[in-house]
Amino acid sequence: MERLDYIARQPGRLSVTGAPSGYDAYIAVEAAKRSGGLVVFVASDDVHAAAVIEAAQFFAPDVPLLSFPAWDCLPYDRVSPKPDIESVRLATLASLARPDGERGATLVVTTINAILQRVPPKEWIAQASFFARAGKAVDREKLTAFLSGNGYVRASTVREPGDFALRGGIVDLWPPGTTQPLRLDFFGEELEAIRTFDAETQLSSDTVAQIELLPASEVPLGPDEISRFRSGYVATFGPAGDDPLYESVSAGRKHPGMEHWLPLFYPKLDTLFDFMPRALILLGHQSDESKTARLELVKDYYETREEFRRVSRGEDKPAIKAPPYRPLKPETLYLTDKDWNEALAKHLVRDLSPFQAPESMKSVDAGGKQGRDFAPERQQGRTNVFEAAAAHIASLLEAKKRVIVASWSAGSSERMGGVLSDHGLGAMRVVANWPDAATLHDNAVGIAVLGAERGFEGPDFAIISEQDILGDRMVRAASRARRAQNFLSEASGLASGDLVTHIEHGVGRYLGLKTIDALGAPHDCLELQYDGGKLFLPVENIELLTRYGADESNAQLDRLGGAGWQQRKARAKERVREIAAELIRIAAARELKSLPVIEAPSGLYDEFCARFPYQETDDQEKAIADTMEDFAKGRPMDRLVCGDVGFGKTEVALRAAFVMAMTGQQVAVVVP
Repeated sequence: MERLDYIARQPGRLSVTGAPSGYDAYIAVEAAKRSGGLVVFVASDDVHAAAVIEAAQFFAPDVPLLSFPAWDCLPYDRVSPKPDIESVRLATLASLARPDGERGATLVVTTINAILQRVPPKEWIAQASFFARAGKAVDREKLTAFLSGNGYVRASTVREPGDFALRGGIVDLWPPGTTQPLRLDFFGEELEAIRTFDAETQLSSDTVAQIELLPASEVPLGPDEISRFRSGYVATFGPAGDDPLYESVSAGRKHPGMEHWLPLFYPKLDTLFDFMPRALILLGHQSDESKTARLELVKDYYETREEFRRVSRGEDKPAIKAPPYRPLKPETLYLTDKDWNEALAKHLVRDLSPFQAPESMKSVDAGGKQGRDFAPERQQGRTNVFEAAAAHIASLLEAKKRVIVASWSAGSSERMGGVLSDHGLGAMRVVANWPDAATLHDNAVGIAVLGAERGFEGPDFAIISEQDILGDRMVRAASRARRAQNFLSEASGLASGDLVTHIEHGVGRYLGLKTIDALGAPHDCLELQYDGGKLFLPVENIELLTRYGADESNAQLDRLGGAGWQQRKARAKERVREIAAELIRIAAARELKSLPVIEAPSGLYDEFCARFPYQETDDQEKAIADTMEDFAKGRPMDRLVCGDVGFGKTEVALRAAFVMAMTGQQVAVVVP
C-alpha cells in the first residue's frame, strides 16, 4: 500500500488518521518492515501497550518485538518496581545498545510513562554484562561480585527475576529478559553445565551452551556507584542524618524505593530516545494528553513530598512518623516539556488518531476504521445476533475483503466458528497469525485467537472481535498451573526448620544441607533432626521425603529406630484397604447400571455457552469436558466439582443443566 510506504518513509512529523485500536499495531509492524529499521510505538497506557504487543505478534510474528514498560510504582514512592519489570526494561535497553548493524526491522512498544523517565546511560548498559560458557573455566568470585554489584538479590531459593542462590557447587540465578531461571553446575572452577529450571518445582530441564548475564536492577551497587551516591547525596541534601536509604546504600544493600534516586548513581542519565537516534516514533491516540497528565502527576507528588519534608523540619511535627524522604527534583529523573519537544524534533514522528480527516501536507489517512458493533441486534430479542454477524461477514467477503474472527481463547474461537457455520458461513479455518491467514481462499473466513477489544477494518481486510458480537467479555487473570503433588525433588524447596516425613523413619525436622566425608570423599546430605538423633540423607535420595502436611504446631518428632512410626503406618495401610474395598464395591455397582447416552445438542449448546460473559479458565474447560464425557458414557455420574468462591463452579453446573433440560429431563438445583 502506497500510503503505508508514505507513513514509513516521509520525513518530518505527520498526523495519521484512520488508525483505530488494533489497526495501529498493523501500521506499526508494516512501517518496521517497509523501513527496515527501528519503529517505536508509544501507547497511552499499559493496557493499550499490551493490546498493541498482542496484535503486532499476530500481524508480523517474524518482526522482532521489544517491550519497554514503565515502573509499576508511583513517582517518589517508597517501594521499588517489581524485579520482572526491571528485567524486561534492562533486556530491551541492552538490545537497543547494540550497534544498528546487528538489528534490522524491529518494533519497540512502550508507554508515555516509560518514555518520559530517564534511564541508565547507554555506555553503562553496553558494558555491564558477564559471559560464561559451559565446559570453560569461570571465576566464581567474579561471578558472585557481578551478581551482588548489579542488582541481583541473594536468596535461599530462586523464585523471581533478579534472585540468585549459592548452594555448594551450584549457582542458581534468574537473569533479566529470560522466561526461566538458570542453574550453573560447577566442578571446581569449571562450569560443567548450564540448565534452565522451573522456579516453582526447582526441577532442571533444558541445557544451555552459553549465557550473557545482564544487570538485574537499574541501580548498580558497585564501589564506584556507592561512592558517587554518597557524595551526590550530601551535595544535594546535606548531611544524611538518620536516613535509612543512605545507610543501606553505603553498606551495599538494596533499599526499598532506591530507584527513585537513580540520578545519584551515575554521572548522567540518558533517555530512551538516546538509545534509538534514528527510530520512527508512532505516538498512540491521546499521547499528548497522557504526557501532560503524567508530568502534572510527577509535579504534584514532588511538591507533596517537599511539603511534608518542610513540615517535618518545622515546629509542627507531623502526626505520622516516617523515615525522612528527600526527593530529587523532577527534571533530574523525568523529561520536561522542553526535553520532550526537542527529542521529538530529532525523529520522524507520526501522531495516530482513530478518527478520519481530510488529507493534507501534514496529514495522511491510513484507511482504517472501527468495525461494526452488533449491540443493537443483542438488545433486540427478536433478532439472532449470530445471523446478523454471518450476514455482515458475507457482505465483507463480497467486497473482496479478507475476514478474521478474533476470539479470546482457543475454546471460544472453536465455539464461535461452529456457531457461525451453523448460520450459513461455510469455509472457516483456524489461523495462527496474519501470514497464515494470507493463504486462505478468497471466500474463506479465518478464526484466530486474538484478544481484540473491538474489531476494525482496513482497506482490504476486516477483523471482527468476539466482543463485537457477544458484548464485553470479562477475562480472568491467568494463573500458573500447580502440580497436585507434595513430593520433594530439590533441596532448595526446603527451608531450615521445615518438617518433613521420611518414608521409613517418619516425621523429622530439616536443618539444612551439610557436606560430610563418606569413604574419603565429600558428599552433600540433608541434615534431619529426629527425637534422639540425626539422620544424614544423601541429596540423591531426596525422593524418600515428603512435606509434612498437617498442623506443625502440634507435631512430634519420631524416634530413630523406634516402633511408633511403623505402627502408625501399618494402621493407616489397614484403614486405606477398608476404604478402598468400599469404594470398589460402590464403583462396581455403578458400572452395572445403564442409562441413556446424553449428548450436547450441537448449535444450541454452542450459542448458550457463547453468551457467558467470562472466558473459561483451563480448570473450567477440563471440568466441563469431563462432565460431558460422563453424560456420554451411559452410566450414573459420580463427579464433584470443587473450587473457591467465584471460580466458576456455577458456570459448569449451568452447562450440565442445559444439556439435560434440552433432552427433556428434569433438573433440580439444590442450594444451602
